[in-house]
Amino acid sequence: MATKSLPHGMGTFYKDCEHPQSRWSKCPHDYTLRYRNAAGKQTEEAGFSTQEKAIARLTAVYQEKKAAPRNRSKADRIQKYGAMQFREYTAEWKAGQRDLAESSLRTLDSLLEHHILPTLGSRRMSTFDHKVVDGFIRTMERNGAGLATQSNAFDKVKSVLLDAYRLGIYTENPVLGVKPPQYDPERAVIPSPPSSATYAPLATTGSS
Repeated sequence: MATKSLPHGMGTFYKDCEHPQSRWSKCPHDYTLRYRNAAGKQTEEAGFSTQEKAIARLTAVYQEKKAAPRNRSKADRIQKYGAMQFREYTAEWKAGQRDLAESSLRTLDSLLEHHILPTLGSRRMSTFDHKVVDGFIRTMERNGAGLATQSNAFDKVKSVLLDAYRLGIYTENPVLGVKPPQYDPERAVIPSPPSSATYAPLATTGSS
């Protein structure tokens, strides 16, 4: 039984018949594959009518094995970080924000303490989607938070969830399609103090 080898790691294919390898393309017998699966166990598959089909199958198996470590790593990340509460994940995210100025950190801490964590802190990271984020905005509206506060809090939540999205926790961006708070600092109007009235001095009439 002759076998035909492919590049290292892809396995081999052969015909279990009396025909020499030079006649395989013309003989009616099927090809059999031999390769090691993702677990390292030697595996055989039979029933491939052409050499092209045999090579295509070995190529697919090889690509699956190469992708397996990446898929396993992604699955581990999803399991670890998806089960985290938002407050835990945010604490790790915040530790990586080394470029924030001290004043920005104070603002972040205030938003987390008073507006974000009371609503989202205990929620598992894997449960976020656009409806959850939209519900958070509506909660701030009901609580009477100003538009500037709503906008800043939404930006912080968005940054955390985008970080989790890049990590692979979500298949779809959880803030995609969410309408952010409509705060426009350029349109904010600061009322001017009332102008002082100008009074003419009263004329006095002297008695003679």
